[in-house]
Amino acid sequence: MNEKEFQELKALLAQPKKIAIIPHRNPDGDAMGSTLGLSYFLRKMGHETQVISPNDFPDFLAWLPGSNEVMIYENDRHEIARFLESQELIFTLDFNTLSRTGEMEYVLDSITAPKVMIDHHELPGTYANYVFSDTSFGSTCEMIYHFIANLDKKDLLDKTIATCLYTGIMTDSGQFRYPKTTGTTHRIVADLIDLGVPNTEIPTLLFDNNSYDRLQLMGRALQNLKVLPEYHTSYTTLSQEELTHFNHVKGDTEGIVNYGLTIKGIHFTAIFIENKDEGIIKISFRSQGTFDVNQFARKYFYGGGHINAAGGKSTDTLENTILRFEQLVKEIQP
Repeated sequence: MNEKEFQELKALLAQPKKIAIIPHRNPDGDAMGSTLGLSYFLRKMGHETQVISPNDFPDFLAWLPGSNEVMIYENDRHEIARFLESQELIFTLDFNTLSRTGEMEYVLDSITAPKVMIDHHELPGTYANYVFSDTSFGSTCEMIYHFIANLDKKDLLDKTIATCLYTGIMTDSGQFRYPKTTGTTHRIVADLIDLGVPNTEIPTLLFDNNSYDRLQLMGRALQNLKVLPEYHTSYTTLSQEELTHFNHVKGDTEGIVNYGLTIKGIHFTAIFIENKDEGIIKISFRSQGTFDVNQFARKYFYGGGHINAAGGKSTDTLENTILRFEQLVKEIQP
């Protein structure tokens, strides 16, 4: 966002507005943290805000402040579409193409209200009037902190906003392990902790409230783990039958893909999750070092993301998708 655009947006925010704030479909900690954090901040500026998620978010994020107020588009499409038409400004956070909102894409595309994009993924689309896009940031929550600072409104930060932003920074940085975690990231985190963030409690809320079924599902995924040592690659699978057997609910597979990178000598891993309702295989990729899973996902599996973390999909069978993946790994030799 150049200085002219920023000043225009700042002027828009100088007067109270009705503002909708949208995360991507299947929102994660960064998407929910950034939208809820921004919502609370804009309310303190005098705006009327509403977070609208394309679909429901995982239970492990339900403790976040304001999560009970989030509208779910899939639960009331027509009413929410009408509501969106009444909004004066639309913030879209943690995604950069409207297709990432699923069915909401067409509604958002038709709305004439100015749109603001704040996002850290590659290849931003052109739908937004105001674009704050920077791949050097490790999370959208970190970008929201800078956005607030650039508005000269850091004095409005409080424990509630800080808790939301901290959650997104921590989750999207892999608990501060990913390469884009900088000194600036830690200084921001220190500032948020000083505002009262319960930083020792948040990891427990996010990662340690497992159901018995989720642990069993995780165990099955680890049983299914395959290693291709000569290609420094691992992968695992979960079929629809396995998901059903272990009473899978949204969020149960979160983080499982990362276990493949904990194996000595492995720097590329993936998880393939069958979703028969949508007719796709959902794929998550992770890497360590220089292997770019964003480019891999974009080129071969209709996806994208970051250098070390990306997602994709396949419309083929689970078995054929795995065969294709193995062949690609042998050809590319990551």
